[in-house]
Amino acid sequence: MFTGIVQAVGKVEAIEVQGEDACMTVDAAGLDLGGHRGGESIAVNGVCLTARDHVDGGFIADVSRETLSRTALGQLGTGDPVNLEPALTLSTPLGGHLVSGHVDGVGEVVVCEPVERSVRLRLRVPAELARYIAVKGSICVDGVSLTVNAVEDAAFEVNIVPHTLEATIMKGYEVGTWVNLEVDLVARYLERLLLGTAAGSEAEALIRERLAAYSLGHPER
Repeated sequence: MFTGIVQAVGKVEAIEVQGEDACMTVDAAGLDLGGHRGGESIAVNGVCLTARDHVDGGFIADVSRETLSRTALGQLGTGDPVNLEPALTLSTPLGGHLVSGHVDGVGEVVVCEPVERSVRLRLRVPAELARYIAVKGSICVDGVSLTVNAVEDAAFEVNIVPHTLEATIMKGYEVGTWVNLEVDLVARYLERLLLGTAAGSEAEALIRERLAAYSLGHPER
């Protein structure tokens, strides 16, 4: 688990393709790896990877075919910056929100414009993820915990404050940038609880029906 509070910006030193998988070497000089051992988890742009080896202020991680197909890690090249966060511990302040590091999909920046000292981002998301995103809810973008300011169809907006711009790779975003998205865990579990064993095209209608029943004080028994 992670918090969505990036602790350092690292750099991809090498990516070695191994069949349908890949091996990534990351320079993590800005991250304190003193207490970390091989086999521990580190979030790279919001993707939970296992650091199998530590080398000269960095680490090596294997990236599976599944991860490459579901995230934007496959678009990284040598020299690209990446957001880094070590796994959450019992003494870690939960400054963001609970993040699993299991990316739900890839979004695209469609608006990137300065507003005073901040930057307003509008991101297009896969249609199947849109229902999990709510105004003033939490979302993780490339490993960064953010608050959703607006939602419209399959797109949402966030405001990136100066500190986040400087402390993450977001200062390099532009229209067309692809990002890793992880929706709020609470939304996913709530949907599952409401659906029970239901599935298929009737799922959304059933969710609306049950939510309406609870709001009226007459939950289905």
